[in-house]
Amino acid sequence: MSKPLDLPRIVLMDLWHHKWLFSLAVVVMFNGMAVVYTSHSCRQLTSEEAQLQQERDRLDIEWRNLLLEEQSLAEHSRITRIATKELNMVRPLPNEEVVVRVP
Repeated sequence: MSKPLDLPRIVLMDLWHHKWLFSLAVVVMFNGMAVVYTSHSCRQLTSEEAQLQQERDRLDIEWRNLLLEEQSLAEHSRITRIATKELNMVRPLPNEEVVVRVP
C-alpha cells in the first residue's frame, strides 16, 4: 500500500516556493477589483452630473420665466390700470399736489 498524499501540505509548500508569483497574482486581483470599483464610481458620478445639469437647465428656464413675469407685472401701464379700476385712484390736479421738501 502506498502512503496517502497530504495535498494541503503539498499546495502550501508549492505556494511557499513560488511566493513572488503568488504575491503578484494577489496584487493583480486587487488591481482588477480597484479598476472595477473606479469604473463603477465614475459611471455613477457621470450619471449624477447629467441629472444635476438637467436640474440646472430646468431651474434656469424657471428663473427666466419668473423674470419675464416680474417685468410684465411691473409695467407702468398695468400699475396705472389697476390703480384706477380696482383701487379707484385718480391722479391729483396740479393745484392739489403738495411738494414736501426735506432739509
